[in-house]
Amino acid sequence: MSTKQFLLSGFGGQGILFAGKLLAYKGLNAGKNVSWLPSYGPEMRGGTASCSVIISDEPVGSPIVSEPDILVAMNLPSLDRFESSVVPGGIIFADSTLIERKVQRTDVTTYYVPATKLASDNKTPTLANMILMGKILKVLGDFDDDSVTAALSKVISAKHADMLEVNKKAMQLGADYE
Repeated sequence: MSTKQFLLSGFGGQGILFAGKLLAYKGLNAGKNVSWLPSYGPEMRGGTASCSVIISDEPVGSPIVSEPDILVAMNLPSLDRFESSVVPGGIIFADSTLIERKVQRTDVTTYYVPATKLASDNKTPTLANMILMGKILKVLGDFDDDSVTAALSKVISAKHADMLEVNKKAMQLGADYE
């Protein structure tokens, strides 16, 4: 049985829920059982936002992720709050533009990606989330053009269909980041 539990967290407005939906649709498109559970503070933009995603070969009993296999921290408060909850052997992806400290645990693998800076440098300041998603999928061995395009097509509304290629480019930037 294969189950991956993700916890994505950051400020409201950073695209945390959108990134979680992308992961969920990618799982659905692969025929997996999926849960997606958003959570955000009352402030919305600028407040705390988090999203739990579970992708499994088996039915998902509860959508709550209390011990993630993979943590995506897009700001320092998120890393501070959730670093200790990652399972030993898990993975932490940190936006090193906004998180200046290093992960203190030695029993997890950490990837520091300056996603906010890369997004800004590439004139796509709202796509740091997609840069991180590209890196995550690459690390997990699940980055391929067809499945990325299919998942993005599900989460990008028809009204914003023109954003498909820009999102794909941002994800490729993340996948290529060393």
